Amino acid sequence: MLVLEYKAKGKQQQYRAINEAIRTTQFIRNKAIRYWMDASTETKVDKIALNNYSTALRKEFGFVKDLNSMACQAATERAWSAIDRFYGNCKSKKPGRKGFPKFQKDNRSVEYKTSGWSLHPTKRRITFTDKKGIGEVKLLGKWDIHTYPVKSIKRVRLVRKADGYYCQFAIDIEAAALRGKLPPQTCLVKTEPRAGNGEIGLDVGLEFFYSDSNGHHEENPRFLRKAEKAIKHAQRQIYKKQKGKNQRQIARRRYAKKHLRVSRQRTEHSKRLARTLCKLNSLVAYEDLNVKGMVRNHCLAKSINDVAWTLFRRWERIFCS
Repeated sequence: MLVLEYKAKGKQQQYRAINEAIRTTQFIRNKAIRYWMDASTETKVDKIALNNYSTALRKEFGFVKDLNSMACQAATERAWSAIDRFYGNCKSKKPGRKGFPKFQKDNRSVEYKTSGWSLHPTKRRITFTDKKGIGEVKLLGKWDIHTYPVKSIKRVRLVRKADGYYCQFAIDIEAAALRGKLPPQTCLVKTEPRAGNGEIGLDVGLEFFYSDSNGHHEENPRFLRKAEKAIKHAQRQIYKKQKGKNQRQIARRRYAKKHLRVSRQRTEHSKRLARTLCKLNSLVAYEDLNVKGMVRNHCLAKSINDVAWTLFRRWERIFCS
């Protein structure tokens, strides 16, 4: 599944309509979680039952009915995803907390399936056709969606971020991954024939981002460490503003933008390195680390999260598949 993201530009009334759709999605998800919690042991609550419950909510609440029916189903699917993950952790006897579903307090997205939206022939505008009043918004971005047919778009997601609203397209494409016979603690990514035919092994670390088998050391950028002073200053400014005032909201957005910038820096850095390695080598091998277990070390957790090994490996698989 490939996700293409565009900046959504519209009027203030359209942004208010998007916020209303996001709040409705949160309401449906939380109601579905409550429905599952209140159900008796004899009542089977599964994905189909939650979808039927979304239909009942549409009949009961007018603001839920204004949202597209498939968007309502997508909201209950989010609830079922949390429930199913909890059941899976219990069956696998996962140590520690099992991830009991919680009520959502700060939802930031609304998701449409194959209906409720219409893409302009130029594919630079999108119109949402439900009764929330979002209407037509402009799409700004560099990703070329013209190479994919409209039928391959399985989900359309409106996301609220610190610097505005974004429209994401989930496109169904096939990516065949080739697996090699290597030890269980080694992950192999074999690429298609490219300009380079070399083979390379990577050893990630904290002093250097990675060290390869050719003796090259890639520097660790440490984006969070460099921005930490400015982030802490922006966080202190929030508590100096009075609650409920507009200045406090402005300070919160300023603080969120700094975290968003660090996140984008990590993504672009990982993307650039992964693409370069896949273009220059026909085989890339690296150690499959248990990052989730490593961050339990409180002395190194911030540094491990800052280096973003998991993000780098994810882009490595995408570009090399």
